[in-house]
Amino acid sequence: MIWLYSIAILLGSGLLFIVQPMCAKMVLPQLGGTPVAWNTCMVFFQAGLLVGYAYAHGGPRWLGVGPHAILHVGLLIAACFTLPIRLPDVIDPGVHPIGWLLLELTFAVGAPFVLLSAGAPLLQLWFIDRTASYRDPYFLYAASNVGSFLGLAVFPFVLEPYLRLREMSEWWRGGFIACVVLVALCVPWRATSSWAQLSAETAVTAAPTWRQRGRWIMLALIPSSLLLSVTTHLTTDIAAIPLLWLIPMALYLLTFTLVFAQRRLLPHAILVRWLPLMVVVLIVVLVMEATQPMLVVMGLHLIGFFWLAMVCHGELSNTRPAAAHLTDFFLCLAVGGVLGGVLNALVAPVLFWGLFEYPLMIALACVFGLDKATQATRSDWLTALGLGVSAAILIGILQTSALAAFNRDTRAAVGVVCVALIACYLMQTRPARFALGIAAILLASGLNYGVHGVSAYRERSYFGIHRVTEVDGLRRLVHGNTVHGQQSLDPARRHLPLTYYSVDGPIGEVFASLKGDVRLKHVGVIGLGTGSLAYYADKGQEWTFFEIDPSVKRIAEDPKLFTFLGDSRGAIRIELGDALVQLKRTKQKFGLIVVDAFGSDAIPVHLLTREALRVYLDHLETDGLIALHISNHYVDLEPVLANLARDAETACVAHFRDHPVPTGREQEGIMRSQWLVLARRDEDVQRLLDSRRWERARARPSLRVWTNDYSNLWQVFRW
Repeated sequence: MIWLYSIAILLGSGLLFIVQPMCAKMVLPQLGGTPVAWNTCMVFFQAGLLVGYAYAHGGPRWLGVGPHAILHVGLLIAACFTLPIRLPDVIDPGVHPIGWLLLELTFAVGAPFVLLSAGAPLLQLWFIDRTASYRDPYFLYAASNVGSFLGLAVFPFVLEPYLRLREMSEWWRGGFIACVVLVALCVPWRATSSWAQLSAETAVTAAPTWRQRGRWIMLALIPSSLLLSVTTHLTTDIAAIPLLWLIPMALYLLTFTLVFAQRRLLPHAILVRWLPLMVVVLIVVLVMEATQPMLVVMGLHLIGFFWLAMVCHGELSNTRPAAAHLTDFFLCLAVGGVLGGVLNALVAPVLFWGLFEYPLMIALACVFGLDKATQATRSDWLTALGLGVSAAILIGILQTSALAAFNRDTRAAVGVVCVALIACYLMQTRPARFALGIAAILLASGLNYGVHGVSAYRERSYFGIHRVTEVDGLRRLVHGNTVHGQQSLDPARRHLPLTYYSVDGPIGEVFASLKGDVRLKHVGVIGLGTGSLAYYADKGQEWTFFEIDPSVKRIAEDPKLFTFLGDSRGAIRIELGDALVQLKRTKQKFGLIVVDAFGSDAIPVHLLTREALRVYLDHLETDGLIALHISNHYVDLEPVLANLARDAETACVAHFRDHPVPTGREQEGIMRSQWLVLARRDEDVQRLLDSRRWERARARPSLRVWTNDYSNLWQVFRW
C-alpha cells in the first residue's frame, strides 16, 4: 500500500518539475531571453501550485474525501485530452507579452499542472482514509520532494540532451497518463472508519491559529527567497556557470526530504545550536566579497543555504498540525513559497539597488529559526543601530588610516568581520537582537568598495545589478563579477576601446579588414555594454545597437559615465528589446552584424539556433559578415556555430583561441577574447583567413544542430 502512494506522489512531483523548464524553453523564441519571460513563467507555476494546494484543502471538506476523490480522478482524465502541451509559435502582434504568456500557459498546461500540484496533499489524505495504522502521513511528503529532485535532474541530463521539445511533450503526456492510473488505484472508493475516527478527533482538536499559519508562511518564505538569492549571487558574483542553479534547487528539495523523513539524519537541535556560527561564516564571505578559491567560496554559500533551509524546514516539520489539518499546512507552505518567489523576482528589483534580500533573509532565518517566541524590543533596535554605527566608524577609520598594514579592502573586511564575531558572541542567546545586529552589520558592509573599486553608479533592474566602478585608472561596467566593458580615465586614451574590443584584438582585425568597405555603411550590434564598439563607427555610417536592458542603455548614454557613444563619428541608434524580436520587425539589411551576448551564465540559447541564424542572414547583405563574441570560461560555443554554419551552407572562420594579449596590455584594460565570423561565401572572409591569427572553425559532427526545439549546453561544457 505504501509503495503505491509513494510512487504516485513521486511521479506527479517529478512531472511538475519537468514541465516548468520545458514550457519556459518553449516560449523563449517568441518572447526573447528576457528575465520577464522567465519570471512570468515562475510566478505562473508558483501560483498554479498555490491553486492546487487550495483545491486540495477545500475540495475534500466541501464534498467529503470519497466523492471528491472520484471527482479528482474524473478531472485528471479530462485533463488528458488537453495534452500534449502546445504553445503558439508566434505571438499575436499588439498583445501585451506578459498577458499573452499567462493566458497561453493557462490554456496549454493550467489544468494538468494544478491537478498534479494537488496530488501530494490529496494522496496523503486518501492514505489516512484507507489505512488505520498510519496517523502521520507526512513522511509521504519526502517522496514528493524526491520526485521533484528526480524531475529536476531528468530534464537537463536525460530529456534535453536527446529529445526535441515536441518529443518531450509527448513523453510528458505519457507520464501524466501513467500518473492518472496510479492515482486512480489510490482512490479510497469506500469510506473507512479511519477517516471517520480521525475527523472525530479533529473536531475536538483546535484548528491552527492565524498566528501559527503566519509563522508557517514565514518559515516557507525564507528558504524560498534564499534559494533565489543564493542562485543569483553564485551565478553572477562567483562564477557564470550555466545550469549552476540546479545545485541550490537540489539542496532546497533535499532539506524537505530530510526533515519530513520518518528518521532524521541531522538532529534539529544541533542545527539550531550552531546556526549563529554558520551565519557568521556567511557574513565573513559576503562582507569580503570573496570569489576565490571559487570552489571553497561556493561551498560556503551552499552549506550556509542548506543549514538555514534545514533549520526553517525543520521548524515546519516540528510544528506540523494533526493529519486532518495537513492540507491547511501545505496551503501555508505554498503561500510562503509564492511570496518568496514574488519578493525576489518582482519586488526586490524595484525596491533594492543591491541583492539586499539575501542578508535580509539570513537575519529573518535567525529570528524564526532560533527562538520562535523572541520578539524585538526597543532595546534590540538601539543595540542594532549602535552596532551599525560602530561598524561604519570602524570601516571609515580603517579605510583612511595611513598607518594600516593592509590594503583598503582587506582592512574594511577585517573590521566588519571583527564586529560580526563580537555580535555573535555577545548576543547569540538573544535571537532577535542577534538577527538585528547581523542585519545592521551587513548593511554597514556596503561601505566596502570590493575588488572592482569605488562605485560611481549603481542600478538594479529585472536583468540584474549593474555597477559602474573606478579602479586603477579605469571606469568599468560590472554585472556581478563580470566586466562588460571599461574606459580609461586618461583623457588622451578615453576614446580607445578596451576589454574585448581593442584595435589589436580579434574584432579590431575584423574592422581593419573592412576599412573603407561599403559593408560598414549599415552595422547592427546585438548587445550594447558600454558602447565600446561605437569607436569603430565612421562618418556616413549608421549603426543600430540592440539592447535588452534599459538600465544598460542609460549607463552607456550617460556622458558622466562613458563617452564612447557621444564620441562616435557615426550615427548611433539604440533599439530596446530582444534582438531577434526587434530584427523581425524591421526590413533593414546590414553589411555587418555583431552578436555580443554570450559572456554570462545565462546563455541566450535562442540566439544560437538554426532559426536565429536564418534571421541574421535575412537581415544581412549578400556579401555581409556576422561577427560573434563567444568568450566564455565554461562553454565552448565554437562547434555549435560551426555546425550551424555548415547546416546553413555558409563559410565560418574563428579567431585562434589561444592568441595572447600583448605583453603589458592587460594593465591597460585589454582582455583576451574569442570571436567567430560567418559569411555566405569564402571570398568574403578570405582576407581574415590570410591572417595567421584566423583559422577555420572546427565543427563537431556528433553535436546536433541547435534549433528552437533542441539545444544541449552540457555537450559543449568546458570540463
